[in-house]
Formats: sequence, C-alpha cells, structure tokens
Amino acid sequence: MNKERLLVCGAGGFIGGHLVKRLKEEGYWVRGADMKPHDFSTSAADEFTLGDLRDQNFAGSVVEGIDEVYQLAADMGGAGYLFTGAHDAVVMHNSATINLNVLEFGYRAGGQNFFYSSSACIYPAYNQEDPENPKCSEDSVYPAAPDSEYGWEKLFSEKLYLSYLRNYGVSVRIARFHNIFGPDGTWKGGREKAPAAICRKVAEAPNHGVIEIWGDGCQTRSFLYIDDCVEGIGRLMESDFAGPVNIGSDEMVTIDELAHMIVEISGKKLSLRHIAGPVGVRGRNSDNRLIEQKLGWRPSRPLREGLEKTYAWIQQQIATAKCVDALITC
Repeated sequence: MNKERLLVCGAGGFIGGHLVKRLKEEGYWVRGADMKPHDFSTSAADEFTLGDLRDQNFAGSVVEGIDEVYQLAADMGGAGYLFTGAHDAVVMHNSATINLNVLEFGYRAGGQNFFYSSSACIYPAYNQEDPENPKCSEDSVYPAAPDSEYGWEKLFSEKLYLSYLRNYGVSVRIARFHNIFGPDGTWKGGREKAPAAICRKVAEAPNHGVIEIWGDGCQTRSFLYIDDCVEGIGRLMESDFAGPVNIGSDEMVTIDELAHMIVEISGKKLSLRHIAGPVGVRGRNSDNRLIEQKLGWRPSRPLREGLEKTYAWIQQQIATAKCVDALITC
C-alpha cells in the first residue's frame, strides 16, 4: 500500500468514480466525498462520505488527515443544462463555493497537493466561431470570453488555485477537460453530454427511424474516452508541471459525424432531423501540443473505440430500465 491518503471530491460522479477505481488499483487509501452515492456502481473508495461540500463543516471534516486532494465536484451537465441560461446562478454559486471550501479547509488541514478539474468551456467564444479551425491552446484563454457562466466559474477557480500556489506554496495541478465520455456516466435526464445523449437516442430509435440533433450538425467537437482522461490525470500529478493543460482528444468531428458513427455502431439505418436547441460554440478541439511537450504523452484512443463501449453500456441501461418498468425479471 502507498502511504498517502487521498481524497476525491465528486466521487459519486462519472469521472470521480473512475478516478477512485484507478487510485485504488495503484494502492492508495482513498476517501470519496459527494452529496450522492454513485448512480451506477458501488464506490471502490475505502471510505465514502455523503455530504454537501458547500457546507464548511462538511468540507472541513473530509479533508482531515488527507495528503492529496482531487477536486472534481461541480454543478455541471451537458448543453441542455449549461447553455440555456436557466441555471447560471446556481452553477456559479455552487461550484465556486465548493472550490473555496475544499481549497481553504484543505490547506488549513495541512494538505499540500491539489488537483483541480477545469474545463475547455473557459476558452473564448471568439476563438471558436470557425468550426474547422477552433483555437484552444492553453495560452489563448485571455482576453477572457467564455460562452457560459460554467466557463466563467472554472476560470475564476483556476485563478483561485494558482493564487494558493503562489501565496501559500501548495502544490497545484490543473487540467482542462474536453468532453469526457464513457460507461457509468449520465445518459438521460437533461445533464447528459452529446455522446451519451446520441447513444441513447440511437438505442431507443426503431430501425429506419429518425433521431433529433440540436443545431445544424456542423458544429465540431472532440470527445475523450474516460480511461484516457484518468491516465492524463495520473501523468499530470506525477509531473512537475502545474498547468493548466488540456486533457482531451484532438480527433475533431462534427456532431453529425458523431451521430453517423454511433448509428453505424448500432447496426441500424436511421435518419437525422435537425432542430433548434442549445449548441454552444461552433467549434472546439483539444490542442495537445503542450501536454505532449510537458508530459511526453497525449491521448491516442480512437473515438470509435470509446463509442462502441459506451453505446453497448447505454443499450444495456435502457434494457434494464425497461425490465424494471415492466416489473419483470430478465
């Protein structure tokens, strides 16, 4: 066993749950903290503490005796949650409060190592208007103009962690995630991201049916499979580079191309119908030059490989849900 005791904030979430598994495989003692249990699996954490990290008493209690903090807890979701404007106040308040609490009380408790999960949503909207040539290099973030309050909060919290590094000498690592996806993630309910949403629509659609796509389908994105994300976190923490650094794939596709890939995986013949809906910026892709320079590594898993695993998992979730709804045993 490694002697270090680690805390994963947001351990009941998608990335946090996978990160806990990875840290346990590496022999660490891990405490998980979240306001809810994991939706799809039992946590691998040695100790899982339920509570609200917005509460100072709870935040202060979970950082006690911890050597290294992984802060992934946030109020977040896909375009349907973040880009309508309906949740701006709670997104900013909840996430900022969590970061203020975790960092301050973690530092007071003697914690010296912090990982912070930022987001590609911090990049300026004016650099992402051309879907074929978005600019998302780490140094392009200023002048700041994120396209959502979620991005503004992430940008504020990056500065928060870096100020503790400068003033108090704590070790900080910051990663900007680009559209992480995979099994054990939200796939319905309004907070799911594009890969999960489209996998669900395709799995539920009858053969020769139609699925709906928000916008014209020409907006571009890159999507990173969860295993590569967790690998990137580990490599960043082992390095002497504070970041911020992109952790994402540079395999850029249009949303229509993403949908067609998932349809092909399903074996169905489906048509796309484009409808109005929140779409975010026109183009976004992970610029991986800095991560390769600093860590000697960059994500390389093909998008299709991750989609095949994710589609199979969501297909099984739908089948299980139907069995439960029908009150029968499969």
